[in-house]
Amino acid sequence: MTSTNKTPQQWVDEIANLTKPAHIHWCDGSDQEYDDLIQQMLKDEVLQKLNDATYPNCYLHRSDPTDVARVEHLTFVCTPEESAAGPNNHWMSPADAHGKMEKLFEGCMQDRTLYVVPYCMGPIDSPYSRCGIEITDSAYVAVNMKLMTRMGTEALNRIEKEGTFVRGLHSTGDLDPDRRFIMHYPEELLIQSFGSGYGGNALLGKKCHALRIASWQAQQEGWLAEHMLLLELESPQGEKHYIAAAFPSACGKTNLAMLIPPESQEGWKIRTIGDDIAWLHLDETGQLRAINPESGYFGVVPGTNTKTNRNAFEMIRHDAIYTNVALNENNEPWWEGKDDQLPVTNWKGNSCSEDDGPAAHPNSRFTVAARQNPCYSPLADDPAGVPVSAIIFGGRRRELAPLVYQALDWDHGVLIGASVASETTAAATGAVGITRRDPMAMKPFCGYNFADYWGHWLSFSDKSDRLPEIFHVNWFRQDENGRFLWPGFGENLRVLRWIIERCENRVEAQETAIGYLPNAADIDTNDLDIDHQTLESLLAVDHDSWRQEMKAMGEYLKEYGDRVPAKLAEQHRRVIKALG
Repeated sequence: MTSTNKTPQQWVDEIANLTKPAHIHWCDGSDQEYDDLIQQMLKDEVLQKLNDATYPNCYLHRSDPTDVARVEHLTFVCTPEESAAGPNNHWMSPADAHGKMEKLFEGCMQDRTLYVVPYCMGPIDSPYSRCGIEITDSAYVAVNMKLMTRMGTEALNRIEKEGTFVRGLHSTGDLDPDRRFIMHYPEELLIQSFGSGYGGNALLGKKCHALRIASWQAQQEGWLAEHMLLLELESPQGEKHYIAAAFPSACGKTNLAMLIPPESQEGWKIRTIGDDIAWLHLDETGQLRAINPESGYFGVVPGTNTKTNRNAFEMIRHDAIYTNVALNENNEPWWEGKDDQLPVTNWKGNSCSEDDGPAAHPNSRFTVAARQNPCYSPLADDPAGVPVSAIIFGGRRRELAPLVYQALDWDHGVLIGASVASETTAAATGAVGITRRDPMAMKPFCGYNFADYWGHWLSFSDKSDRLPEIFHVNWFRQDENGRFLWPGFGENLRVLRWIIERCENRVEAQETAIGYLPNAADIDTNDLDIDHQTLESLLAVDHDSWRQEMKAMGEYLKEYGDRVPAKLAEQHRRVIKALG
C-alpha cells in the first residue's frame, strides 16, 4: 500500500478507493466546522454535553472500555532492517506491515465519513514546523486535532506549496483489541493506525508524528524532536530564560510547565510555551532554538486541582473535551483528586454505587486549546522559536539522585539523559523502587535505534559552541522514613533559579564524579522548613550507590551492542573512574 503520490488529492483518492467511505469531508479548521461536528456527535451520542452553566462548551466522550490507553505492544516501527528500529522498539518489516494493514483498511469506512485533516505541527509560518495530513473516520479525532494542532486550510496551503507531508491513515475499525495496530514507516513518512479511537493511537499528529516520525526526520535533517516541556522564566528584573525539560510519566512535567511561583518568590513569572513536546533546531549563529509543535493540551486529568496545578484546573473549565471522566450529580466532570463532591456516574456510564473501581479512568484526559492556559506564552506562536538556556532531565529516585546537578559538558549531559530512570510506586506496581530506564523520557516515542539517537545527540557538540547547559533534577528524594525532603510544586522555582545562575556563570559549584553540585548556600531555602542537614542530604552523592547505578547503566548499554557511540561509552567509563 506504499504510495508515491505527490499531492494530497491523489493520496485521498487512493485511500478512498481502498476504504470505500460513504462521504468525504475536507476539514477547513474553522470554528463553524468545529461546532457542526460537535452537534453531529451530540446527535449520534458520541459526545455528551456537560453543565453549560458551570462548564460552558464542555463535552464528555466515553471510550470503549478496551480502548483507553496507548498500546505499546501493538505499536511498531517498520524499517527495512530490524536493527534500525533498535531494542527500544517493536519491529515489523514494511512489507509485512503493509500487507497486514491493507487487509484491515479494505472497505473499513463503508457507511462512514472519511475526514481529511490537514495540519501543521508548529507555528504555520515557522521554518521549523512540519506538516501532515491525517485521514480518519472519526469526527472525535477531527475536533481534537482542531484543538491540538494548526489544522485546516492554512496547513493545506503550506502542504501544497512545499509538496511534502507526513501521511497518517486512521480508522477506529470495529475496536477489536485483536485487530488493533499502530504502524510507523519512518522512511515513507507514513503512519497507519487501526482499531483504536484513543488519543495517542488516533490523534496521529501527537506522539506518532511529533515524536516517532519526527525524531527520525530530525536525525536526517539535523535537529531534535523531544518529549520535553518548554517554559519561559522571567526574573523580577525582567531577565528571561527558556528551559526545556524531559521527565518520565508521574514526575511532574505538566505541573512544572504551568508552575505558579509561590508568594515567597515575589516578582518571578513562569509562562508555558509547551507541556509535552519540543522541536529543537540550531539557528545560523549556533543557538539552539525550540518550538512547541502542538497548539493544545491532551492531559491526564486525575489529580488535577487548585493545589497541584491551578492553571490547568482553571483552563479546563470551559471549551474543553473530556474523555473517560466521571460525572457528579450536577452533570459536571469529576475525577479523583478534584474536590470533595461525590461522583454518581463513572467513566463507563455506570452508577458509581453499583460499580467498583475508580470513578474516572486513571488515564482519563482533557483536550483544550493552549491559549486557555492562564500562563500561556505568546512566544508559543513565534515562528523563530525561543533560545534555550538550559535542558533538564529528571526522574523519580528516592535516594540516588541529588536535588539538582549539572553536566560537566554536552557529551556528559547526553550520558545523563541516556541514564534517565524512574522508580515505580506501590500504587502502580505493588512494589516500590523498581527502576525503569527511560532515556531522555523517550522510551515509548523514539522512532529509531536508541544507540543512533544518542549518537545524533552527541553530534551537536561538533556543530556549535553555544549549546545550552544540561542539568538533572530529582524532586523525589526521601529520608529513611519515606518523607520527601523537598516540598516540590511551586518551590521547584528555587531550583530553576540556581540553574539559571549557573547558565549565567553567577555562582560557583562543586565538581564531583557525577557533575557539578550546588553549594548549599546557593539554593534559596528562605521560608522553607528545611534545615542544613536536610539540604546536605538533598545534595549528597553516595559513591557506592552511584557505582551500582553506573554498573546497571553499563548492562543497559550492552543491549545496544556495537552501535553504542564511542563518546557515550567513554563518558560512562569516565564517571566510573571518577567514582573510584
